[in-house]
Amino acid sequence: MPPATCSSLIGLAPDALAASLAGAGVPEKSARMRARQLWNWIYVHGARDFASMSNLAKDFRGEMAAHFTLARPEVVTEQISNDGTRKWLLRTGPGIEFETVYIPEADRGTLCVSSQVGCTLNCRFCHTGTQKLVRNLTPDEIVGQLLVARDSLGDWPSTAPGRKVTNVVMMGMGEPLYNFDNVKAALAIVTDGDGLALSKRRVTLSTAGVVPMIEKAGTEIGSGLAISLHAVRDELRDVIVPINKKYPIKQLLDACRAYPGASNSRRITFEYVMLKGVNDTLADARELVRLLAGIPAKINLIPFNPWPGAPYECSDWAQIEKFAEIVNRAGYASPVRTPRGRDIMAACGQLKSESVKERASTRLAAEKLAAVQSAQLSRMPS
Repeated sequence: MPPATCSSLIGLAPDALAASLAGAGVPEKSARMRARQLWNWIYVHGARDFASMSNLAKDFRGEMAAHFTLARPEVVTEQISNDGTRKWLLRTGPGIEFETVYIPEADRGTLCVSSQVGCTLNCRFCHTGTQKLVRNLTPDEIVGQLLVARDSLGDWPSTAPGRKVTNVVMMGMGEPLYNFDNVKAALAIVTDGDGLALSKRRVTLSTAGVVPMIEKAGTEIGSGLAISLHAVRDELRDVIVPINKKYPIKQLLDACRAYPGASNSRRITFEYVMLKGVNDTLADARELVRLLAGIPAKINLIPFNPWPGAPYECSDWAQIEKFAEIVNRAGYASPVRTPRGRDIMAACGQLKSESVKERASTRLAAEKLAAVQSAQLSRMPS
């Protein structure tokens, strides 16, 4: 175990990695070369310690171990769904817990990555929205989620054919555009051809609609864009996606029309969760088509994934099919997303730190016990 004072090399940009080595006494003229060697071991081969870096001098490896760590986030729990979906609860400090989900499919493996512990958006259909924001995740915590997944899946080296993790979506806990700098730094490592080596076309950033940051994301990050839309009228979206009060639908869609790189070959994904009797009428479907006219778009229809205390129900399947038919006839690809990982609360909108769930259940149990004890006391003779 490295000393507690060791700093992590995970999540550092190449220049920052070289500067850290120079700060630890590595001669400046060789720091860049050493940084490239370490980069390859960390992100191509998935090295978890310096001792395994067999082509580096033993003394150098010892110096690195004395100053730095390659530690991943701690895996608190790993759950595997009946459908093969995996969910990890990760911890990097007291109260700093977040979830990551891997979804295997026939033609791809998608990792759903968190950007914050908790969330400030309070979207009514989302379980994460019931958890207060603790803090933004740092680049090493964001990149660390991919490292943990590849460790668990035996998915190294990162450049090998047949990788299990082929796609990354920033759709886990939190709003990525409220943690822009850290997300940008992390995704630069994820898409580095000499590192984790995922194409920008295989990385998607999902936002609830932080309009001023959308163009900046397109220019500086360059990933695919997904919009959590979920309603076609401002008065409804104000309720279920409250950020709409600040950035209403017209502003959001104008930003989408101007998104750098959007084209028919690189469409913006609009996510639309199907809520029974709320946003699922055929009139809503027709208005959705009208609103998205002129935007290179794909529409993901998401059956609502329930969670304890949720205020909504999922639309009936027949209604979802009718809704999808209208969208399809208008020329939009509109796959209905098959719910994955529901049995382990890993489906879209279900993520929430396990510690928060445990505290809530503990509090509820304590309240029930207190009520029972109070009732018993009230029945006792004075």
